[in-house]
Amino acid sequence: MGYAYIFGTIFFTVYGQLILKWKIDQYGGLPELWRDKFIFIIQLLLNPFILSGFLSAFVASLFWMAAMTKFDISYAYPFMSLSFVLVFLLSVFFFGEPITLQKVMGVSFIVLGIIVMR
Repeated sequence: MGYAYIFGTIFFTVYGQLILKWKIDQYGGLPELWRDKFIFIIQLLLNPFILSGFLSAFVASLFWMAAMTKFDISYAYPFMSLSFVLVFLLSVFFFGEPITLQKVMGVSFIVLGIIVMR
């Protein structure tokens, strides 16, 4: 069951990051004036999808607490790096972000690090 907790942590972390990127991109860039920035942020915070992204971060933390009851942090924490890998892959798929040699090498090092840490 411990690995399910780690998976839940990763899933909700990745969901939150992708949903925030998706909705924030729809709103456009941050305005210049402080007053407009404040209104912009309030609008974002009132968006149900943005709220679900924040809620997913909270749920991810609950899964992480459960995972901590099953594993040493030095064992479990490297798995959190998989969220970087998944966000990279899904951002390419959903947002059309570019794949570069540096990104592929970085993701490869992350995966290699997870393998070595196990």
